[in-house]
Amino acid sequence: MAGNPLLPRTAQDIDTPRTSITVLMREPVQPSAPLSTNPPGRVNDSTTSSSSTATFVSFPSEDGDFTTARLPPGSPKRGKIPCWSTFDTKEIPPPFTRHPDLWFTDGSVVLRAEETLFRVHMSQLSRHSAFFRDLFSLPQPASSDKLSNVDPSGVLSTVEGCPVLHLDDSAQDVANLLIALYDGPTFGNNDRNDFAVVSGILRLSTKYLVDALRAKSLAHLSIAWPSSLKCWDVREDRARMYELDTGQSRGLFYPSPIAVINLAREVNATSLLPPAFYDLSRYHYTQIFEPGEDDPLHPPPASSSTYKHHILSNLDTQKLCLGKEYSSHFITSLIQSMAAPSPSTSSHSHHSLHPTIASHRRRGSSKPGEVCISAAACRKDFSELVDLATQHYIFDREKGCSDPLYVAEELGQLKSAEFSECIACAKSLEGWASKERERIWKLIPTWFRLDV
Repeated sequence: MAGNPLLPRTAQDIDTPRTSITVLMREPVQPSAPLSTNPPGRVNDSTTSSSSTATFVSFPSEDGDFTTARLPPGSPKRGKIPCWSTFDTKEIPPPFTRHPDLWFTDGSVVLRAEETLFRVHMSQLSRHSAFFRDLFSLPQPASSDKLSNVDPSGVLSTVEGCPVLHLDDSAQDVANLLIALYDGPTFGNNDRNDFAVVSGILRLSTKYLVDALRAKSLAHLSIAWPSSLKCWDVREDRARMYELDTGQSRGLFYPSPIAVINLAREVNATSLLPPAFYDLSRYHYTQIFEPGEDDPLHPPPASSSTYKHHILSNLDTQKLCLGKEYSSHFITSLIQSMAAPSPSTSSHSHHSLHPTIASHRRRGSSKPGEVCISAAACRKDFSELVDLATQHYIFDREKGCSDPLYVAEELGQLKSAEFSECIACAKSLEGWASKERERIWKLIPTWFRLDV
């Protein structure tokens, strides 16, 4: 009979047990290797085709043979993939439960994530997701005479005539994705609770090829993990306000940078890596590798499903250590450059603080505030500032000692143009600090060996 076999044609069909086998391409595929050794619903790495990017899966049919399927380009290539359940039921057996908000009586497909069921519309999923659009466009096998509602492996049956699609994702992430698809994304202020929602949406929108939602999620995360120094300063101001308002560490406002790094790796969002690595480098090693329960980097319990997101990989740990070393050396040379400019021939030289003082020797008169009024006194002031900064940031390891952007900003404010006797040198110091901060920002990817 014509029509989409996924949808019930008559009331009688709704009550008829149905058997479903996922087939993810319209044309038959001839595998280059036997499929019978591949576990049902798993990726068959040995199967190839003319396309080097094709990924095949195999599913057992009732006659003992295997049906070959191919995932759309960009789909996950390892681990479990979405697979249809096989038997029909009108009742939902425990421990499965319906989602209280995402169960539409006119829905045409049931998604299962963990033990939660979502009855939604194929048309809605197909409209936004290339993965589901290809999946739902393919026919399913004929009905079966089996009456059981659970197969031997414990896979739930179809419910109320709707096929059940098993997703290997957390129920909360699936719920957040579906809410965003139906109601539109409503993101928050990039704090930890907001990140728990947005990160899940980003993972699944990447996995199931929901391109528009992925782009919106990345744009939102980029507010807290930006690509420009100006936006970074706005981010830091928000964290400072949180610290003043709550009395808690500013690191508790934003999510753990380790979680952001792992998310960026997982969804290939490389633009998030430089600010996340820089933020992580500002913590002491003990806070990173042996965090206390109240520390911002303290991971959730090992039994938690999110624990793995808070463990840094060996490669990224190496990048972190290299970046922290470069950052530390930069702060030392930054402070020393206040007393004497580095040779301009060096690729690592800092911007000079001394053109204003030098101009005092070249010109006897100029507009107020343009040249140094007392070169000897200003040199002495700068020397004292260097000693003060060295003691504070290098020897005493006070606040900001691992944050070159913060140190440069503080150094630029040591001589206020409003109260300083030499306005020219005060302005020169501010301009020097601003240029150094811009240079630091551009060097961050190099420090941490990031390809961005």
